[in-house]
Amino acid sequence: VQLQASGGGLVQLGGSLRLSCAASGFTFSNYWMYWVRQAPGKERDFVAAISWRGYSAEYADSVKGRFTISRNNAWNSVYLQMSSLQPEDTAVYYCAASHIWMPDTSEYLFWGQGTLVTVSS
Repeated sequence: VQLQASGGGLVQLGGSLRLSCAASGFTFSNYWMYWVRQAPGKERDFVAAISWRGYSAEYADSVKGRFTISRNNAWNSVYLQMSSLQPEDTAVYYCAASHIWMPDTSEYLFWGQGTLVTVSS
């Protein structure tokens, strides 16, 4: 199983960034996909989730209206479009997978290596 996140970088306050995560080694369409972030010195926090076929999505309150999660099952990929970025969005962003919807990040089955997003003010 492999989850390869990419697209992180340095962005200015109010800017946008699109993260991608390429999955392999498991039946991608059978899993909810998640984005989770970990800011320096803090625990991992749920950011967004998308259902098996992309019909349902869930977001943390802190990112609602600014972030959009999507997926392409033909390409085994999940994306996170981030806009109106704030300094508090600075974190390492991870993609993860689980069979069902759950906001508890400790229960996710598969994890990627993370990509760093830094928002400068």
